Amino acid sequence: MRRTLPSLMALQCFEAAVRHLSFTRAAEELNLTQSAVSRQIRALEDFIGRPLFERVKQRLVLTVAGEAYAAAVQDVLDRAEAATLQLMAHSGEGGVLTIAILPTFGSRWLVPRLGDFTAHYPDIQLNLVTQVRPFDFDKVEADVAIHFGPALWPGAICHRLMGEDIVPVCAPALLGGKAPLSDVRELFGYTLLQHTTRPQAWNDWLHAAGVEGFTGNEGGLLTGPRFEHFFMVIQAAVAGLGIAVLPQFLVAEELQSGRLVVAVDRPVQSQHAYYLVHPATKADLYKVRVFREWLLEQAAREGAMQAAG
Repeated sequence: MRRTLPSLMALQCFEAAVRHLSFTRAAEELNLTQSAVSRQIRALEDFIGRPLFERVKQRLVLTVAGEAYAAAVQDVLDRAEAATLQLMAHSGEGGVLTIAILPTFGSRWLVPRLGDFTAHYPDIQLNLVTQVRPFDFDKVEADVAIHFGPALWPGAICHRLMGEDIVPVCAPALLGGKAPLSDVRELFGYTLLQHTTRPQAWNDWLHAAGVEGFTGNEGGLLTGPRFEHFFMVIQAAVAGLGIAVLPQFLVAEELQSGRLVVAVDRPVQSQHAYYLVHPATKADLYKVRVFREWLLEQAAREGAMQAAG
């Protein structure tokens, strides 16, 4: 089926005219005559069926329709240019690999290991973007994603990387040297920090820790300060704002340095895990395949080290 699209030249003339708000300057940039740019934009307006520019006191301004269309055209041309430059720069099987990462997992676990990947695959340029929730790969420019949760992602394949042990942690001064607490229920006397993308974290930990008669809001359990990212929760705990329940491997540095201590020494294995996720249609792409193999090897090595330790 033929697409309903204007000519690329008309879009380029429109985009240049939008940036300069001048047909003359757009023509100079595109090495065209002013009348040629004017004809292209007039043809574009005829194609669409509404005006995109108007003259106000001898000044060229966008119409409401023109403003809305300009943003979309700019995005389309930017993407086309980026894809073209990538293909020109990478004549082999490499190219750009866009990875959607969870912020704290990415900065604390993945990024420190990426030097090894780039050393082995210098032909692949990495582009890391942040996504904290599952998304539609058809609508987000990402080749792969790091996902925490169940092994479910519509239209994609999930490869398990690792699980995690969850433990309550806090600044040493918060407990006045009493860490770890001997009774789990003592936690209810403190402010409990919340993570917005894991709203049931405290509930899940308490149930797994075997707290009997737990109803879900003892001591204001669900009313503590809420933070969107783990690194915010970690910083809040270090600052003494309350007790946080966190993956132990994400706060290993703070526990080792003494900036955080275990509030209750009862690690609980999470019911979910971290996964590498990618669309089935990209499974055999060179850049996706080698990254998948490398990351699974890194995760297996990490699991072996934890088991040995």
